[in-house]
Amino acid sequence: MKHTVDVNIPLGPVHPCFKEPARVKCETKGERIIAAEVELGYMKKGIERIMKGRPWQEVMFLAERVCGICSVIHNMVFIEAIEQVSGIAVPPRAAYLRVVANELDRMQSHLLANFSYCYTIEHETLGMYLLDLREKVMDVIERLTGARVTCAYIIPGGVRFDIGAQDEAFLRESLARIEDDLTRYTGMFESGPMIALRSRGIGILTKEAAMQAHAVGPTARASGISVDRRTEHPTYRQLGFEPVVRTECDNYARIMVRFGEVFQSIRLIRACLDNLPEGVIRGGGTCTAGETRYSGEAPRGELTYIIRTDDYGRVIDIQIQTPSIMNIEACCHVMIIGVDSVADVTSTFVSADPCIACTER
Repeated sequence: MKHTVDVNIPLGPVHPCFKEPARVKCETKGERIIAAEVELGYMKKGIERIMKGRPWQEVMFLAERVCGICSVIHNMVFIEAIEQVSGIAVPPRAAYLRVVANELDRMQSHLLANFSYCYTIEHETLGMYLLDLREKVMDVIERLTGARVTCAYIIPGGVRFDIGAQDEAFLRESLARIEDDLTRYTGMFESGPMIALRSRGIGILTKEAAMQAHAVGPTARASGISVDRRTEHPTYRQLGFEPVVRTECDNYARIMVRFGEVFQSIRLIRACLDNLPEGVIRGGGTCTAGETRYSGEAPRGELTYIIRTDDYGRVIDIQIQTPSIMNIEACCHVMIIGVDSVADVTSTFVSADPCIACTER
């Protein structure tokens, strides 16, 4: 049966609540959304094509530039794919430091996502608190890696810099302050009446619908799907990692999963520091010819690099599969459908934390 459409409403591509350009085209019946489609293509970069034929030393830097919000995991997955092809071992100390850098990057990404959501539902005070907290995390990333965004911290066979006693003390003190502030802000989100009205029961993505849409990351885990690539990573398994899962299936659950994962990242970083092995941070090795498919858990879900290299360390072919496209499809075809207000379209779209830069690489 064909829908009777009252109004077609386009949101974007330039929207004050979107971190990156995308257009969401909605069909409404009164205020209720009965259909939606996403239109992408506003920031195509062609990085995959640029990578082909270049040495790994250049591709390593290009991988970080696929996305500035989750640059460390792109660096990590590409380098670990190279190591898998070439049989390069990673010293235990370097493996733990990789987790520290990756979880710090996850923290700032999740805080930015939750800031965007709070800003979208007009809770600007909490939004600015979260943005300020993200800056504290960025300061720690800079202290550890030497840069705030494109760090190039992970290299074949290890990491670029070790962590000294002063830097470790700074990291521990910063984590304590961040955890205290985060406890307060999470409480504000959980108990705020406006937040509950704008978040609970909005943007429903059932477990069955999430599985059909192949949703990943916090979007899937907020719908009761316990899927996280970190459970398969040897270093995370040593740390006893378990995914954060909720079952409310709405905007509220997706934000709370991210808050929960920030607390979890703090615990993982502390575990790494408490159990940091002695030894070198670079094991060495030579990049050789081969082909592999390697996945890691980005802040938004499963990130996969499929690479083929030659004997000179050049990347002959590369494909990057990023997580946001599945979550965007789930959002537009399931989560947005049936919301009772056009205002909830924006907040529901932002609750999925779509990364357009990764999608349009």
